[in-house]
Amino acid sequence: MQTLSAVDAVFAKAARAIRPPPRLTVSALADRHRRLSPESSPEPGQWRTSRAEYQRGIMDAVSDSAIAQVVVISSAQVGKTEILNNVVGYFISQDPAPMLIVQPTLEMGEAWSKDRLAPMVRDTPNLAGTVAEPNSKGSGNTLLHKTFPGGHITIAGANSPSSLASRPIRVVLLDEVDRYPVSAGTEGDPVALAIKRTANFWNRRILMTSTPTVKDASRIEQAFKHSDQRRYHVPCPHCTEFQVLRWAAVQWTENDPAAARIACEHCGSLLDDADRVEMIAQGEWRATAPFTGIAGFHLWEAYSPWRSLSEIVDDFLKAKPYPETLKTWINTTLGEVWEDNLGERIAGESLASRAEDYAQWTVPAGALLLTAGVDVQHDRLALTLWGYGPGEEAWAIAWEEIFGSPADSSTWNKLDEVFARRFPHELGGEIRISAACVDAGDGQTTGYVLDYCRPRLRANPRV
Repeated sequence: MQTLSAVDAVFAKAARAIRPPPRLTVSALADRHRRLSPESSPEPGQWRTSRAEYQRGIMDAVSDSAIAQVVVISSAQVGKTEILNNVVGYFISQDPAPMLIVQPTLEMGEAWSKDRLAPMVRDTPNLAGTVAEPNSKGSGNTLLHKTFPGGHITIAGANSPSSLASRPIRVVLLDEVDRYPVSAGTEGDPVALAIKRTANFWNRRILMTSTPTVKDASRIEQAFKHSDQRRYHVPCPHCTEFQVLRWAAVQWTENDPAAARIACEHCGSLLDDADRVEMIAQGEWRATAPFTGIAGFHLWEAYSPWRSLSEIVDDFLKAKPYPETLKTWINTTLGEVWEDNLGERIAGESLASRAEDYAQWTVPAGALLLTAGVDVQHDRLALTLWGYGPGEEAWAIAWEEIFGSPADSSTWNKLDEVFARRFPHELGGEIRISAACVDAGDGQTTGYVLDYCRPRLRANPRV
């Protein structure tokens, strides 16, 4: 009987050894095993997805067999690097596969390998020992290529065509894609090159993340547009209605960021950081576009437990006076693309509808100041007359060509005749040109232009 028990024990031990690991999602696996390393995290120790609940939906989308691609467009300070790290850990221990991690440059790839991957593998129990150290004898591992049972990790730079060479890959992780070069050498778009390597796998997985940059030039913006565009909805602690946190709802007393609150769009309650943390813990992702195999997620700093509303507002007040700093704030805090609004964007039909009918050489009622611009060609002077009114409103009043060589004084005399004119004003009376600008030409005509302009610098009009 004792012998039988011993045999049973041996078989039970063997069964445990060959039993496949329980099928877990990325977040469940991280909650069970992941340890944050002290040199790479401000909160070392056991990973808790509930610390930033919105991360759960993103990570679990990667382990969802119905989803081929996940796109994350976000601000900074929302934990997307750790999301990527947890996905790597999942495909090492739970679902081994050949992986490609693409960073903007090879140097950044090396830094991720040393500063993120190595500490995670060292400190996470289910990963420890799975990936050999680069200096281990006979390991075959390097800083940019590592093997583990059932798969391998290749770390590439988007700026290096050779690191994107054609090795079959099932899992592609593309980090900070808006910082990639337009082309990997002469090979073409690095994102397309990397994704093409998954073509032979029916169960491929693609994760693309980035802080966005400029509208219509942002890779992550374009990828998000092709996704189901999920937004994180949170319930108001007062009225319980769900909503998306928006920058437009943030309110504060002038020059006092510490008073910042976010208003509920349903009941108008002003919510503080404690309310916000409670709301985020109970939130849920909701798609705003049809699902076509690509899950898209948008996040900004208001969802981050590591940022307060006062810090967000303070950063805004410091950034808003200057376009460059405001652009950075919009990209890295709101997680939105920058759009140049210095000029009004209107449709062509709308612009045409604003056209006014007024006679050439007659000054419209709103114009109070006249200027002229002269383009110098080898056989003529092309003159444009402009009128300006309040609010920088402008009218193109007339255009005329004075034919003749710039080397001929009679050509310039004809221009003087135009400058000396008094132009009829729609409200009555006449108005003269106040200032003129003359193009210096292409070098061959520059001397003639200077000879004309020098004696007229203090004339009326000023030239």
